[in-house]
Amino acid sequence: MKKIIKCPSCGHSMPYSTDNAFRPFCSERCKLIDLGAWASESYRVPDESNPPELLELDPFKVDD
Repeated sequence: MKKIIKCPSCGHSMPYSTDNAFRPFCSERCKLIDLGAWASESYRVPDESNPPELLELDPFKVDD
């Protein structure tokens, strides 16, 4: 039994199989659309290494 997945780009249902060279995408077109979105920075991984509340702190202020 093959697992049925949805293409992350267009949502088309298809079997997840090694026969599909573009998996998890349904086609080369969907794969390239996704690659273009990453290249144009449409997708971003959040950076929480410097939360805004930490940037506002004064390192020389002494709490009472």
